[in-house]
Amino acid sequence: MDKSLRFAGTVARWIVPHYSERTFRFFNSIINGLISKCRPRKIKSSTVFLNRVDGTKLKVRIFSQKKPSSEKTPGMLWIHGGGYCMGSPEQDIWTIREFILENGCTVIAPCYTLATEKPYPAALDDCYQALLWLRDNSEKLNVRPNQIFVAGSSAGGGLTAALCIYARDKKEVSIAYQMPLYPMLDDRMITVSSQNNDGPIWNTKSNINAWKLYLGDLYQTDNVPVYAAPGRLEDFSDLPPAFTFVGDIEPFYNETVDYMEKMKSAGIPADYKVYHGAYHGFDVLCWFSKPSRDAHRIMLENYRRASENLFKAQPEK
Repeated sequence: MDKSLRFAGTVARWIVPHYSERTFRFFNSIINGLISKCRPRKIKSSTVFLNRVDGTKLKVRIFSQKKPSSEKTPGMLWIHGGGYCMGSPEQDIWTIREFILENGCTVIAPCYTLATEKPYPAALDDCYQALLWLRDNSEKLNVRPNQIFVAGSSAGGGLTAALCIYARDKKEVSIAYQMPLYPMLDDRMITVSSQNNDGPIWNTKSNINAWKLYLGDLYQTDNVPVYAAPGRLEDFSDLPPAFTFVGDIEPFYNETVDYMEKMKSAGIPADYKVYHGAYHGFDVLCWFSKPSRDAHRIMLENYRRASENLFKAQPEK
């Protein structure tokens, strides 16, 4: 373990050895009670509610510059992490602020259905509905319709990858760029890093419990679609260019590198950075450490290059 990450990682592993359904629900009660009520400084935030097919409402958070830019900016759909089982957009507010303040963009973040409430495909359906809303409201949001990006970390990274595959196949909305940061991709857990991993923040036991909840009756079957577990994907053609970073002692290390290498083999521009001795979510838990600062610097540099060079027109309706 990297020495600058060791103390925080040791404490985190002591506090939560692993996550279970009970732990997921406990942390969601904390998140709903505290984190979701955070009001970010230096950026503007608002909320919209979208109508789901079943009549319920999907809460979507909107974050942007306080003073609107005279030029349109990229629009980013940000998907929060939490093993598909916990979390809210506000937990990632510092990362969201970085994108907005340092590079300029409008961020749309859905409060998607968690697996403790409903299994797949509820979360993916919510994220796709938010993506379509971003496309349809680009003018109102001061967003370039040909620069819709999707990003997220951990389970949010998994949903980012899944959403890009789903959008490619549906052909209703174009995504110009994706950032699936240390993504949760493969329910089969067949890689070396995913097995017998006892790293801080997220480990093998937590991973098993989360996939059981997310997949429901599909768990440990051959019927799991790539839209639920992108690590099962075989056809990588026509996916958006991508960037990610990942630590080499976390469960998702091998599946992340494998996914990015398969994209590159398919001719998709895909860059990634591996941090030696870094565990899952190191950039959030130890945001002040050298590896974390470097990871976010490179992340923002890649975003900046994408915003300057990557465009993809929306399909004609």
